[in-house]
Formats: sequence, C-alpha cells, structure tokens
Amino acid sequence: MNIKLNEQKPNLKSNKKTNKDTFLASRIFLVLTLTFLLANCLIIVHAGERGVLMTFGKIQERVLDEGIHVIIPIVDTVEKLSVRVQKQEISAEASSKDLQDVFTDVALNWHINPEESNLIFQQIGNKNSIVDRIINPAVEEVLKAVMAEYTAEEIITKRRAVKAEVDTFLTERLTPYHLAVDDISLVHVHFSERFGEAVEAKQIAEQEAKRAGFMAIKAAKEAEAKVNLARGEAEAQGLIRTTLNNELLKKQAIEKWDGKLPLIMGNDHTKLLELELDNFIKNRDK
Repeated sequence: MNIKLNEQKPNLKSNKKTNKDTFLASRIFLVLTLTFLLANCLIIVHAGERGVLMTFGKIQERVLDEGIHVIIPIVDTVEKLSVRVQKQEISAEASSKDLQDVFTDVALNWHINPEESNLIFQQIGNKNSIVDRIINPAVEEVLKAVMAEYTAEEIITKRRAVKAEVDTFLTERLTPYHLAVDDISLVHVHFSERFGEAVEAKQIAEQEAKRAGFMAIKAAKEAEAKVNLARGEAEAQGLIRTTLNNELLKKQAIEKWDGKLPLIMGNDHTKLLELELDNFIKNRDK
C-alpha cells in the first residue's frame, strides 16, 4: 500500500501542471482573438480618403468619411479611395483643320467626387482602372475633336481659346463618371518637322516683303523730298526774278562798292560810271 500511494503523488503534480498550461494557452488564444477582432472591427480612413463599405461584397450607399469607423469583421470590408487632386500626364496625337499633324503633351489635374466614391468603385474600380479606362481615352478623344476645329496657325495664336474648349469638353465628358476636372494644361504643342520648316520659310518671306516695302516707301519719300527741294529752289528763283529791278540792283551794287573808283579819262566820266554800274548789274543778274 505504501508503494502505491507514493506512485500516485507524481501523477497529481503532472495533472496540475498540464491544467495550468492549458489555461494559460487558452488565455493567450482569447487575447489574440480579441486583438484580431478589435483590429478588424476598427477601420481608420485617413485625410484625403473615402472608404467604400461592402457587406459580403455588396457595395453600400454609406461612404465612410475621414476618421475611425466600426465594422463587423468578415462580414464587412472597406476599400479606400483617394479624393485628393491627382495629376495625370498624357501625350496625344491629332490633326488640325488644315490636316497638319499635332502632337500635344497634356497635364490634367482631377479628383474623385467624394460623395460618389462608392459609385465610381462599383462602376469602374480603383485609380488605375479610372486612369486607363476613362481618363486617357477621354483626353485623347477631346483633343482630336478640338484640334480639328482650328488650323495649325490658329492652334498657336489662339492657344487660350483651345485650352478653354478642351477644358469644357473634358469636364462634360468626365462628369458622368463621378470625376471632376480641376485644371488642364497644354504643356507642349508641336507639329511635324516639315510644317516647322514651312512656317519658318513663311516668316522669312514675310519679313523680306516687309523690308522691301519699307525700302520702297523710304525711296519714294526721298524722291518726294528731292522734288520738293527742287520745286522750292525754282520757286525761289522765280520770286527773285519777279522782285528784282534795276533800281534795287543799283542800290545793292552801291552797297557792295568798296569806295574805289575806276580810272576814267575825259569829260564823260559820269556816263562811264553809269555804264560800269549797268555792266555790274547785268553780270550780277546773269
């Protein structure tokens, strides 16, 4: 009997240890389970995001705003979408009204309408699907439609009007898809190399024509100035001829006389003096 009692004591200690380990393991499991449930019950929607709530995969009308939200684990799932302004760069090719190839680099700023986040996720999907299936095709189609209304020269000279029209058409195109256009920029618009050479040649020809016209105007004005000068001189000479007379010429001759008399021999010295004055006047008139 003593031997059997001694053999049972170690078994009791072993059972107690086993029960203690089991209890500890169950507590740890319970804590982990609660932690998992709590982690999946709370959803944090960060700033600039909206949460699309789905129950067993079915999208709900309720859109989760920024903050902490309680959901049912496994039953509910949440897809987060950014509603911030996003930038998309697109390159597109189109044809102008005069059939010139137009290559355009576009920078588009857009965002998802926050209140309609659930609808766009249901109809289209995430951001990559939105860009590939909606935005890129819409920009290319709008650019082709707008560029076809302008000649290549007008696309350059009326760039602001072209941008405004692209902005309007693109807004109308994206609004049904729950997207908003913040701004669109025509970053770079260029044409084929042949068209560039033609434009350069045209500009050179226009500059040469303007220069030739300027030279012609300059020559005409110079000729007109010479004619006016000659006409003025002729009129001055005619005026002199009509106003001068013998008495005036004699007076001018006397005024210019230096006081020296020519040497005159004989009694007719008075007549000779008048003769000299008459000769002086005739020579001056010539």
